[in-house]
Amino acid sequence: MAEKKLAAVGAETDAEARTASAQAELEAQIADLRTEIARLTETVSAISTGAKAVVQGEAELMTARVRERVREEPISSLLTIAGVAFLFGLLARR
Repeated sequence: MAEKKLAAVGAETDAEARTASAQAELEAQIADLRTEIARLTETVSAISTGAKAVVQGEAELMTARVRERVREEPISSLLTIAGVAFLFGLLARR
């Protein structure tokens, strides 16, 4: 009978040790995941900053081209704008 109780206590101790080991492992994995999330956040931030700079550069370039074209061909630009406005007006009436 004492052997059974001793075996049961031994099994409980072994189970507690496994539980503690599993908990420590989970805590280590959670810490690793937090580190990885922080790194990914920094990467996404850097990518978005780069994309923003590229878009701003392209917008400035297009603006400069449009201004240059309007200065070179003012009548053609006015007719183009009038045609686009007319089309938008037709579409808006529907």
